[in-house]
Amino acid sequence: MQHADEKLHPVAISQVMLNFALRNGIDQQTCLLGTGISETELSSGEGLVTRTQEMRLIENLMLALPEAGVGGFELGLQYNLATFGVWGFALRTCKTLREAVALGLRYLPLSTAYCCITVCEDGEAFGVVFDPDPIPPHLRQFLLERDMATALNLVREITFQGVEFKGVEFTGEPDVSASAIESLCGIAPAFHASANRILVNRAGAGQPFPGYDPVLTRLLEQQCQQRMDTVENSGLAGKVRQKLLGELGLGATLNDMASELALSTRSLRRKLEQEGASYRDLVEEERRQLALQLLNTTTMKIEELAAHLGYTDAGSFVRAFRRWEGCSPSAYREKA
Repeated sequence: MQHADEKLHPVAISQVMLNFALRNGIDQQTCLLGTGISETELSSGEGLVTRTQEMRLIENLMLALPEAGVGGFELGLQYNLATFGVWGFALRTCKTLREAVALGLRYLPLSTAYCCITVCEDGEAFGVVFDPDPIPPHLRQFLLERDMATALNLVREITFQGVEFKGVEFTGEPDVSASAIESLCGIAPAFHASANRILVNRAGAGQPFPGYDPVLTRLLEQQCQQRMDTVENSGLAGKVRQKLLGELGLGATLNDMASELALSTRSLRRKLEQEGASYRDLVEEERRQLALQLLNTTTMKIEELAAHLGYTDAGSFVRAFRRWEGCSPSAYREKA
């Protein structure tokens, strides 16, 4: 059962773990045991799962992995900017690495991070510090290594591998060889350090990237904020959003949703009104957000987009899009 203060994570993050498990000889059923994550949610790629569900998946994965040679660091290397959807795209479009880190931390719940992450300045170095204390003890080392490896991968992608690493430090000794880390970032890691952190050249962190587009950056940050509203909303509206992006889909009617939530149609409508929301507006908001993302990042035909968003025909989608953005989907894609 979902706790009132529990965050939601994109199901795509869980899919990366399942793919990693499969490459290590672990079947999907083993990983999903007791999680409550359905195959429908996984296949949609747009659903959300609770942190409790994700942590159970991680526990199953840890138990099934070989005792030596495969750990959190190797799992973290499987994540890239594309894994995180709009959050990853937003990082790529920032003006500098420093600004990308700031944006990433503002919308950190959209990532896979479990550590508390902060920025640090150390002489000629700029970096991030990873504090695993909020993580349950039995998962702490595994997820610390995963978070740091993911961060290394993202920094290399954002900077097109042009950043100079100044340090990779662990307070303990991770379950990965120093040579493996050195081959990734070009420097030998330090173990038994005072903090878990990744440091890069301070001047390089402020160096503008070629092709920076402030308009696109603002658009993607707006979409990050919309997604944050979804993953942090623990009321009935949040549950409705989760169902729309998960097993029911964006074509679900009010009656479909009420039945899924074991409510009468009247009760669902009334409870949403008490939260200042309406079912129609929630569906419209999720359709608009997903439409903008797909138009920006895919070459799907308008008819395919309409079907994916739960419309019965392309014309209905085009009319709705004109109402949202003041132009047709095709014109928006050309402009973007």
